[in-house]
Amino acid sequence: MHDQNFKNLILDYPVQALQFFAAEEAHDDLQQARIIPFRQEQLKERLGDRFHELDTPLLVEWPDGRREVVLFLLEEETEARRFSIHRLAHYCLDLSELAQTERVVPVVIFLDRGHHAYELHIGGDRHTYLSFQYISCELKNRSADDYRTSGNIVARLNLPNMRYAKEQKLDIYHDAQLGLVQLEPDPKKQLKYIDFVDYYTDLTENEIETYRKDYLSEAEARMGLAQILREEGRQEGRQEGRQEGRQEGEMQGEAQMLLKQIQLKYGGFPDWVEEKINQANKAQLDQWVERILFVDTLEQLFKV
Repeated sequence: MHDQNFKNLILDYPVQALQFFAAEEAHDDLQQARIIPFRQEQLKERLGDRFHELDTPLLVEWPDGRREVVLFLLEEETEARRFSIHRLAHYCLDLSELAQTERVVPVVIFLDRGHHAYELHIGGDRHTYLSFQYISCELKNRSADDYRTSGNIVARLNLPNMRYAKEQKLDIYHDAQLGLVQLEPDPKKQLKYIDFVDYYTDLTENEIETYRKDYLSEAEARMGLAQILREEGRQEGRQEGRQEGRQEGEMQGEAQMLLKQIQLKYGGFPDWVEEKINQANKAQLDQWVERILFVDTLEQLFKV
């Protein structure tokens, strides 16, 4: 679930994602750059399934040629103890060879606290022959107070994943919701990422009731947030059918991500493509998400 959430977030907001998760490498002129998911044709055969599924490589190129193309590899790790720096280094070398570039920036997004290696040095008694490090974005070590009024939508949506005092929980949730409405004008995306904020805040029923009573009327008066937080959306997944609702939400998220990938790769798509994806089952969606990495046409993508 986490990897799919972050894949969607990164693909929907690539500039803001790089500016937040990889600030030290995100140039000021990133808005002028072309950012696309990197095609990974040969990687499935060389790497384990789990890691292949979680990574999100983004190719950044500047049309005016002032700067060389750079490949960002963003990887989400739910549990720090499961992270392998050797695996990440291996993957970066494979990507460098495949893309024929030495400009590769590895970024690891950690959702929890924990011990993990930050650097890897391989060598003998006299020399180090391989040195490797990466950008470590440890969300729980970032103070939510520093981002509560941020103009970066990725930062605002991740407020619940940051560090804050227990008594601030509803304030943080409120600021994340307000940021979504202020920074994302598309109602469909607003509804999509309300689910993201809900999932990571994980309010109890009592907290939901308190939020409605103490916060929602103010938001409604200012910008109509109450209409966006419509009742059916708030209740989905919190009753007896919670697991079934989450599975349906995962399929919807996977369908949206596939449409985004098609849009980025082919520049658009006919109506029949969206209809076919919306009617697909999970097995079909999984197959197409995997296949889009190495096919050249829509016909090849949906070939039976």
